[in-house]
Amino acid sequence: MPKRKALTESQIRRIAKALADPRRHDILKKVGARTHGVACADLRECQPVSAATLSHHLKDLEAAGLITIVRRGKFADIILQRDVLEAYLNHLRAI
Repeated sequence: MPKRKALTESQIRRIAKALADPRRHDILKKVGARTHGVACADLRECQPVSAATLSHHLKDLEAAGLITIVRRGKFADIILQRDVLEAYLNHLRAI
């Protein structure tokens, strides 16, 4: 049986704060709908915000550990960190 990822209290708070924003929640759902990540350009097309605002939301999700941003030159792919999300859900289930 694989070892479960443990989250710090600080990370739990960062995740809760990141998911409290409806736009970040929507971004995470779109990223999670794909198994191999989403091109940042694809997210930009479905989010009615400026590139700077999208970048801010992505940085908050990345700081919470929910996504990884893989840069390829001027392009980037966004990958959901399913183990972190699962650890957060396990934390919530234990409440």
